[in-house]
Amino acid sequence: MTAATGHHFARPGNRFWPVLHLSGLTPRQLAPAEQEELLSYGLGITNVVARATARADELSAEEYREGGRILTEKVERLAPRWLAVVGVTAYRTAFGEKKAVVGPQDRTIGTTRIWALPNPSGLNAHWTAASMAEEFARLREAAGLPDLRAV
Repeated sequence: MTAATGHHFARPGNRFWPVLHLSGLTPRQLAPAEQEELLSYGLGITNVVARATARADELSAEEYREGGRILTEKVERLAPRWLAVVGVTAYRTAFGEKKAVVGPQDRTIGTTRIWALPNPSGLNAHWTAASMAEEFARLREAAGLPDLRAV
């Protein structure tokens, strides 16, 4: 769906956009076609691996590692304060951190801190939208960003 629409997390049922709002990172639930609006909230969005698939397990470990290398270069160039990687398995594979868990990571890229977030895919059923929103809100608070639901 992402490849077809050109928008991240565009598959119906993906919980990314609702969770982003529930966490207070956006003042309302955005549609995938509104992803550019994230910039106005101090947020950006990109892929670890550029090739679109229906399921994350369709990507090879080598694709993740190469994606991690490319993402590292991008982060070094842009120097954001935080990098949030959606999907702890993607983070583990892309950055060679086999024991990483959801939450803040010890690794940094330059001065950029890293946070691994749960994957919002409907296939990741052991995380509810509410529990994912709590984790996204933990990152929002650590980053010193306001709760935009209250605005």
